[in-house]
Amino acid sequence: MVRVLLYLAVIAALAIGAVWLADRPGEVTMVWQGYRIETSVAIAAIGVVVLAMLAMLGWAVLRFVLGLPTAFSFASRARRRARGFEAVSRGMVAIGAGDPVAAGRHASDARRFAGNEPLTLLLEAQSAQLSGDRGKAEAAFKQMLDRPETRVLGLRGLFVEARRRGDMTAARAFADDAVRRSPSLAWANDALLDFHTSAGDWPAARTAVERRAALRLAEKTEARRQRAVLLAAEALEAKGREPEKALAAALEAVKLAPGLTPAATLAGRMLAERGDIRKAAKLLEAAWKEASHPDIAAAYLDVRPGDSAQDRLARAVTLTRLRPADPEGVLALAGAAIHAHDFAKARETLRPLLAGGASVRACLLMAELEEAEHGAAGRVREWLARATRAPRDAAWVADGLVSDEWMPVSPISGRLDAFVWTVPPATLGSRANGMDDVLADLDDPSAPLIEARADASRVEPEPATIIAPKPDAKPVIKPEPEPAKAPDPAPGPVAAEPVTVVTPQPKPEPKPAPPAIIEHEPRQEPKQESKNEQKHEPKPEAAVAKPAVNGTGHAKPVIFPVSHAPDDPGPEEAQPPEADKKAKFRIFG
Repeated sequence: MVRVLLYLAVIAALAIGAVWLADRPGEVTMVWQGYRIETSVAIAAIGVVVLAMLAMLGWAVLRFVLGLPTAFSFASRARRRARGFEAVSRGMVAIGAGDPVAAGRHASDARRFAGNEPLTLLLEAQSAQLSGDRGKAEAAFKQMLDRPETRVLGLRGLFVEARRRGDMTAARAFADDAVRRSPSLAWANDALLDFHTSAGDWPAARTAVERRAALRLAEKTEARRQRAVLLAAEALEAKGREPEKALAAALEAVKLAPGLTPAATLAGRMLAERGDIRKAAKLLEAAWKEASHPDIAAAYLDVRPGDSAQDRLARAVTLTRLRPADPEGVLALAGAAIHAHDFAKARETLRPLLAGGASVRACLLMAELEEAEHGAAGRVREWLARATRAPRDAAWVADGLVSDEWMPVSPISGRLDAFVWTVPPATLGSRANGMDDVLADLDDPSAPLIEARADASRVEPEPATIIAPKPDAKPVIKPEPEPAKAPDPAPGPVAAEPVTVVTPQPKPEPKPAPPAIIEHEPRQEPKQESKNEQKHEPKPEAAVAKPAVNGTGHAKPVIFPVSHAPDDPGPEEAQPPEADKKAKFRIFG
């Protein structure tokens, strides 16, 4: 719209000028080289305009003719530049696709057509990195240092290459140079923070954290947490040689992060040692509300040195009130109750944890409880055995590493504030395993002592079983354990297969009762042994059949234990009925 208005304004001005000249007629006389030219003013004005246009046209033609060589050169450079940028574009695509051959080819084309462009150097460096040529990559990054627009990029590439070859001194120098040239570089600030924390230079690390927060490279909450972790690390390191400095750092860390367990524990214990019991108790209670931890519980129970076990138990009750039903509070209360010899309260406190599956610490507390209350060695061994199979308790975990102590930096990845108090993902047992037995033992403390399950393998052989058959019922054949040693092994002839003959009598005469009578049991097939087991058996004695008198006065066969000789093929092969079945039985009528 503006351009249209300008066009109309120009037309109007020309029209006004033409009308003005028409209203004021006049003559123009020009004498040049003996010639006299007379014309009107309007014609003279038109002539001037035409001459100006002809002059402009002539100048344009002259410039075109004189600029032909430059134009040809410029067109050639433009074509080469376009081909160079096309090669850079295709090379970047090849790098993204992971094709080092195509990337190297396009990098060569880009160097030939656009050798001075920053993107050409970047393509060469990345193609060399992709193909594994570290020397060529470093050479390309060093060329970037000569140009102001690519200097920081070259420092980043040299930093990466130095870390890859393990030269941390050079890597730190490149990061320092990058921060000096451009303080807002996120990668350089992060690298300096990692270098300071790895070296244990906690003040320098705190400076790096504050710079990152000032440049808004990190969130405020994250920066506060990192400062608290660094202060806690500084306090733990200085607690032996500079207690005042350690206490000040721990208190500042607790102020920044009240739930930081190491700082709260250290501050509480140091305040208690100085005699500031009330402040220490309040600090530990605030930390317990944020995050329950056994170290905080232990520091709170020991806040006043020389207290009795009942005072410690009262403070444990206070912890459980601050966080009801918290497992750490339950364990702390149970331990304090055991030390106070309040065994009933300890059992009642541990009941919810045992109902959900006893953990390692719960099983160890139960073992301590059994030893303190009853001195029951069997129960203690049982609880210790359960502890080996119980699920693990919470621990400090970072990058797959499980540690009993907190560390400010992960030894695996070097990451700051990596340790988290949690249950390790891999447990050693199932929570449902043995839950009924745990509750039964807890409810009945006076039950017989339970020996370790490993002693179950040492079971004495069962005595001979006497079975009274019922009318019209087949006798029960129960395998008897093999005796440990055969008194007089004799490789005599193989006894015939045991056969039981049952002769029912309608009116048996009363006789004295047998030594032991048990109810009829379901049929149990004799255990068949393999040939390999048969070869290692001692040579048992041959079977001897002796008559016995049953309740009716008739003789019945009594079969004593019989085994195969070492060369007996056993029942697995087809044998005549005389062959022994290798199982040993003792049958009474």
